[in-house]
Amino acid sequence: MRRGLAIALLAAAGEILDAAVLRAADEAGPPLQLTRAAGPITLDGDLSDPGWKDAAKIDTFYETSPGDNLPARVKTTVWLTYDERYLYIGVKCDDPDPSKIRAPFVERDQVLGTDDNIAIFLDTRNDHRSAMELRVNPRGIQGDASYNDANGNEDFSPDFFYDTAAKITPEGWNAEYRIPFSSLRFPKAAVQTWGILVWRNYPREFRYAFHSSRIPRDSSCWICHTRKVTGLANLPSSHHLVAAPYATAQEREEPRIPQDVSSPLRYQPLKGQVGIDAKWNPTADSALDATINPDFSQIEADVPQISTNQRFALFYPEKRPFFLEGIDLFDTPVQAVYTRTITAPQWGVRGTGKVGSSAYTLLVTEDRGGGLVTLPGPTASDFAPQDYKSRLAVGRLRQDFGSSFAGLLLTDREVLGGGHNRVLGPDFQWRFGAGDTVTGQYLYSDTQTPNRPALVSSWDGRHLASHAAIVNWNHLSKTYDAFVQVKDYGDDFRADTGFVPQVGFRDYFGNFGYRSFPEGWLRFVRPYVTVEEQFDTVGRPLLRTVFPGVFWLGTHDLVGFIEPHVDEQIRTQDLLLTQRYLSFFVQIDPNRYLSRIGLTGQAGKTIDFANGRVGDGASLTLNTTVRPTVHLQLQLDVSRSWLDVSTPTRSGRLFTAQVEHLKATYIFSARTLVRLVAQYSGVDRRPALWSFPVPRRSGTSLASVLFSYKLNWQTVLFVGYGDDRLRTDSNQLLSSDRTFFLKVSYAFQR
Repeated sequence: MRRGLAIALLAAAGEILDAAVLRAADEAGPPLQLTRAAGPITLDGDLSDPGWKDAAKIDTFYETSPGDNLPARVKTTVWLTYDERYLYIGVKCDDPDPSKIRAPFVERDQVLGTDDNIAIFLDTRNDHRSAMELRVNPRGIQGDASYNDANGNEDFSPDFFYDTAAKITPEGWNAEYRIPFSSLRFPKAAVQTWGILVWRNYPREFRYAFHSSRIPRDSSCWICHTRKVTGLANLPSSHHLVAAPYATAQEREEPRIPQDVSSPLRYQPLKGQVGIDAKWNPTADSALDATINPDFSQIEADVPQISTNQRFALFYPEKRPFFLEGIDLFDTPVQAVYTRTITAPQWGVRGTGKVGSSAYTLLVTEDRGGGLVTLPGPTASDFAPQDYKSRLAVGRLRQDFGSSFAGLLLTDREVLGGGHNRVLGPDFQWRFGAGDTVTGQYLYSDTQTPNRPALVSSWDGRHLASHAAIVNWNHLSKTYDAFVQVKDYGDDFRADTGFVPQVGFRDYFGNFGYRSFPEGWLRFVRPYVTVEEQFDTVGRPLLRTVFPGVFWLGTHDLVGFIEPHVDEQIRTQDLLLTQRYLSFFVQIDPNRYLSRIGLTGQAGKTIDFANGRVGDGASLTLNTTVRPTVHLQLQLDVSRSWLDVSTPTRSGRLFTAQVEHLKATYIFSARTLVRLVAQYSGVDRRPALWSFPVPRRSGTSLASVLFSYKLNWQTVLFVGYGDDRLRTDSNQLLSSDRTFFLKVSYAFQR
């Protein structure tokens, strides 16, 4: 009976929200009736082709930021039509001063808010929940993403096949899209009904946002404001197959004596590798991905983060193509799926699709191991080597009720040789009214650790079982907002296929803000207060904090916040210590040459988590992007962190940690570039101030150069060289690896 009541409540919530969605759709304007192209369309940025004649047109746009749905200050016109294979979208962006158009050559997926661009949001399933986002800038360079309306997550990891062209003109700039129906996911129906939202990014004295629909400031959804698109009839069944075999070759120099970087380097035998990625769309609403011996050499190294004096494991985003189909389905309140825990897959199969109002995904793979496993705890996390193979199955089913939903998540990692981690549980999101959302999830885990005490003492084959639960309420109105959340994670909860670095706690969190929209160089100001208390499972406090803050938006895409943290208590090494510090962030996009500069930091009384005391320290990160020409981009990321402490016998600098990352990219065209990366990460310590032995110095550096040619995101040629070095305690940088590599991949489509 309880199950039936829950389903009835969700269905009722769906009906309530459907009414809100229908109101939003009505406000977006009447349905846009598409007709087939009247003639051929050549993709060249010229909108005079006969195929654009009588195409459906959108020519009403609204300034949604910084203005509140004002008439757009510059004109934008969009045309839509289609033929038996493609959806075509043409865009004309008028500009009173084309010399101010920001149109640098950038890498794919680097079409950002610093520059002029158009973003097309296509809700091809017409579920008002998620959309494919397709961007283009005035150079015809693409950026694509998946937008998840459930949590506002804009994920640029997925890649789609589509073609673009653009041209700067005396009146502004034009762009054309040619989108294969095989790249889209839509239900089987003779006549389709989709949703579309067009966003023009116009960075001048402010970063203006012009949308093809009104976006109310108190709306908790985005895709619900898409305008309906009708008239798409008798589309192809979308039986689409892509097979992308690859071949790599690499020649390496490694130390003659393994693990001894002081020994001379010697050449290793030339190594080659082959593999294949394949995708089959049996229907327009389903996809089957498979990979054998996948290669991730095209993935750029992560920008390092300072890990010194951190309590918990650091998060790095997923970038590998195989794991990115339907990635929004794994995006749940408890991050029980983090595909980067699959460190070296030997093979993998994944099915993703939608049947009616139900969406599903299932991933099965074998991981050869390597890397580290996070060992979570209530006050800190640790690591253990993943020195074993495992097989994994990860699946999620989501049932929609209007724009609310209920879901079920399963993960299962079976360690070859003994051991497992299985996680199962439901989740939901309930939207009621225009600005209220309740989201929750409950998971139960069953774990048997590997019987490998030589790797970590707690891995003795013991059995662990526990739960993780989270529920939150988000409220948004024009003048104020509120977010309240409760978490409860048991001591023995484990999500070895996820990112859960802390367990054994209960957390109560609230954030309450006032929203104002002044005129002048500041256009949005939000003063707020945050309250958080956290306890372990026996009731001892782990964290207590109450602090105010101010967030702002302003001219030249100025964004920032400042937070004074006073009397923030955190438990470490069974001590409840107090820290007092100022936290801040500021970022601005000054002009087309210095396109972005940002500074993040905190300074004050800071806890020394490793030794259980309080010192004086700071942590600063500077990010800059400079474009001397439209083809050359320089990115510099510099981080520095330090802590001074005192003991009864001595005092001084406990550590200084730093990271420098410089990336120089010369982009010849939308397909060809040369990239140089220089990166250093190091720590200097004063061992006498530590309570356990530590090296005086440590660090790594790398330098690499890469030539890249991409016909599309799977037809590529890479040629490169890399040099990795280790910093020794005697302050020497010794070569640990030199590599020359070549990769060729080609996507066959039918």
